[in-house]
Amino acid sequence: MSEGVGALVDRHPSAEVPRRAAPRHAGPPRWPLVAADALGWAVGPAVVVALARLDGAVVAADAVVLAAVAALLAHLLVVRLWSLRRGAPTGTFDDVVAASVAVAAGAAALTVVGVVAEDLPAGFVVAAPITLVVVIGARLAVRHRELLALRPSPDTARRTVVVGAGEGGEELVRLMMRSPASPYLPVALVDDDPAKARLRLHGVPVRGRRGDLAAVAASSGASAAVIAVARADRALVADVLDHATALGLEVRVLPPPGEMLTRPLEMSDVRPLSPADLLGRDEAQLDAGAISGYLSGRRVLVTGAGGSIGSELCRQVAAFAPSRLVMLDRDESALHAVQLSMSGRAMLDERDVVVADIRDRARLDAVFAEHHPQVVFHAAALKHLPLLEMHPGEGLQTNVGGTLNVLAACSSWGVERMVNVSTDKAADPCSVLGYTKRIAERLTAWWAGTGDLDAVSVRFGNVLGSRGSMLSTFSEQVRRGGPVTVTDPEVTRYFMTVEEAAGLVVQAGAVGRAGEVLVLDMGAPVRILDVVQRLMTAAGVDLDVEVTGLRPGEKLHEDLFGAGEVDERPVHPLVSHVAAPGLDPRALDGLDAGSPDGDLVRRLRELCSAPPDEVHDDVAALDLVPAPPRMSA
Repeated sequence: MSEGVGALVDRHPSAEVPRRAAPRHAGPPRWPLVAADALGWAVGPAVVVALARLDGAVVAADAVVLAAVAALLAHLLVVRLWSLRRGAPTGTFDDVVAASVAVAAGAAALTVVGVVAEDLPAGFVVAAPITLVVVIGARLAVRHRELLALRPSPDTARRTVVVGAGEGGEELVRLMMRSPASPYLPVALVDDDPAKARLRLHGVPVRGRRGDLAAVAASSGASAAVIAVARADRALVADVLDHATALGLEVRVLPPPGEMLTRPLEMSDVRPLSPADLLGRDEAQLDAGAISGYLSGRRVLVTGAGGSIGSELCRQVAAFAPSRLVMLDRDESALHAVQLSMSGRAMLDERDVVVADIRDRARLDAVFAEHHPQVVFHAAALKHLPLLEMHPGEGLQTNVGGTLNVLAACSSWGVERMVNVSTDKAADPCSVLGYTKRIAERLTAWWAGTGDLDAVSVRFGNVLGSRGSMLSTFSEQVRRGGPVTVTDPEVTRYFMTVEEAAGLVVQAGAVGRAGEVLVLDMGAPVRILDVVQRLMTAAGVDLDVEVTGLRPGEKLHEDLFGAGEVDERPVHPLVSHVAAPGLDPRALDGLDAGSPDGDLVRRLRELCSAPPDEVHDDVAALDLVPAPPRMSA
């Protein structure tokens, strides 16, 4: 619970994380501090002289004054030089070090004068530590006053309990206490680590464990709680939300660690709980070395680059420094958005941004001929289950015909590795989406079996934050005041973040063996009704829930593995390897998107369970490369 916001995120070895430049305070020292330094060199010698006279010693006043002035001048000279070279804010560690060095210089001057004058009291150099107390005390007083001025006003800021006293909590408390406009004033922390029981962060005490949140909030008058725990899992968030709800606390959270790699924390980062927070899970640990081995310096093409998975794939692939990254999509606005997210500009004037439809084999050939990709991620697909139930011909043309076109183009143009993005709907499919994606898995496996193309498929479930996802729908329904629609009170689904899904797709491309289906570990399935209730609790509302019933093709509980598939993880703990029976592309002969829907769906279902086909050594002899099967309307 005490892990830092940025400490637990794997970073690519080539990633550079900019550091915040230390503030510089060059120029002459502030006059109040000069006065304090002068006072210190007056008080220190005066105390020593007074003690000497109590012992009956005769002290030459002119020698004492000369020594004190020499010490002060040496002190101010060091302060001046230090300020010009290594300026630091008043009262900070560096400033205290500078003051100590300056006092040491003054002590040296005292010693020199004592040697020359020979009539200073014995041990006159003891004046230096006395002076040091005055000098440092003055600086700490100034620092304390400055920090008090930076604190948010108790009259306008909400009294807040910070959950987590690790690096994330420390940084958040520091930011709150130094932001006058902050809407939050930290009054307490809670942390489950016993070692932090008596800790104070920037003056704010740890006052209990997570289970004490309600009591701590009540005793401190808090009205808000902020979760500052890196990788906060679903159980932690739910527990905090339960305790906070009992007292009417507003709950906020920091961004996930991956968002905080390249910039400092800001107050605007403190945000309401999202569905991803409520379904939080540990981030996958990726093998950056294995990924770099097949992406760095390579020409990479991503189909469906404007989609949720495709765009995140582009961002993650770009981090591994490919020699070229070709982004292909038929949606020009989506391409504009992904280019803008990656480079901060979206001129759409580069050849690597390609408008094309995977249904058009001739167009794909032209793209592959121009860019000669070595690695292809195939993420283009139609994914909305109810729509494909009504329009199965569209699913056939894109998910089956489009995938076949991509496979054929990869084979024709010498692609070394192809990764086909699939879905958990392909495991024991019962919908058009599931049928078409399962056929795509089998076509990929068949083509890999020819030895002509190193191709794998990657299967996973629902992705948080993807366009049109059910959680986006729920969040909007809650925002609009309900009702919230749920297909069945007992329905469960698997979820992962889009960043994790894309990262594991990239990882799967490094560890998969040709023809395999790699199944990503999705954790435990989540009851959708529980998610809806959490969303309403986080929003502080109690809305009607309308049960609509399962739609055609929907399952009550999704599967990640089909009948006969075995969960084996020989390489990566979050990636399972299962064999896929190949499907000869010639089995698609006669399929026509214009066929009656019932006939087409029945034929798709049959192809999913058809026995494995023989793999031919001579792919060109199938006449599929120049002319794939007809998929016309």
